Amino acid sequence: MGYIIGTDEAGYGPNLGPLVISATVWEAPEGIGGEGLFGALKGVVAGALPKTNGKKDGLPVFADSKILYASGKGLGNLERGLWAAWSLLGWKLRTWREVWERLAPDSREAIDRCPFYREYDQKLPRDFRGDSATAAPTLAGWQPALRSDWQAKFARTGVKLLAVRSRAVFPAEFNRLMDLHESKGAALSHLTLGLVAELMEPLEKGSISVLCDKHGGRDRYAALLHAHFSDGFVEVCREGRQSSTYRFGPPERRVEFQFRAKAESCLPAALASMAAKYLRELAMEAFNAFWTARVPHLAPTAGYPQDARRFHAEIAAKQRELGIDESILWRKK
Repeated sequence: MGYIIGTDEAGYGPNLGPLVISATVWEAPEGIGGEGLFGALKGVVAGALPKTNGKKDGLPVFADSKILYASGKGLGNLERGLWAAWSLLGWKLRTWREVWERLAPDSREAIDRCPFYREYDQKLPRDFRGDSATAAPTLAGWQPALRSDWQAKFARTGVKLLAVRSRAVFPAEFNRLMDLHESKGAALSHLTLGLVAELMEPLEKGSISVLCDKHGGRDRYAALLHAHFSDGFVEVCREGRQSSTYRFGPPERRVEFQFRAKAESCLPAALASMAAKYLRELAMEAFNAFWTARVPHLAPTAGYPQDARRFHAEIAAKQRELGIDESILWRKK
């Protein structure tokens, strides 16, 4: 057996709200790489939205979050796939805080310190219901035949989802990292590799394949891998605009890293993309709820530069009145 880790981020470009990096860890028989998981799980997992588009008789979809979510169209497609994934881990998450504590436990202190999130909570999932309108959805929310096929397929293939973990970087920490690193892309790389290293540590012997979406257009990652994983030789297999691949480690723990454009086309990175986007959207919902309750007629924001400047100007007077420091609100880049 070997391991497959996929990573992705959400919130790289905005000036408001957190940057969220997520990773998923899978165990699979040797020979089934990240590109092969959709094939191995054919019939129980989809890589694109079906025509049913969220109805109960469609397959759970794991895909790039940009495909599954658009502003104003609800979180249902994200929630449907994520709650299916939670069921594989035995999680029963029912509130905003439970999702944050399970996915990004290191964020608890930052959330409790920040006025936008400190008192916030809501029931989840918000836009997808499975069993009933009051219970968190599980696989029981899908047709019995699909539920049986899902469980049998994972057992038959030997594929297991082992972990989903996120790292949220709120503005105060983000700004400190901008002072520490030479670029936003470098900060993203260090954060991503730090999360991967944490998830790799408890894994037993076996090959590890890590699939990451490219970081800010960077093509060269060997020095970063040296810094986080290896004081020995890192083999550079290829470096280019479409993908960069590296290998290191002994035979019993051979590690391959691939940084590639559109990594979300592979299931491990797709699920990471969904988790990152979901946490980012949950954070922005809390952020907007805080400010719209205090500034009359304020339109919510997604936090991206042009609209963020509008929002920032409209809350300025209330921000001064509340004594909210700029460092916890506005990201430098």
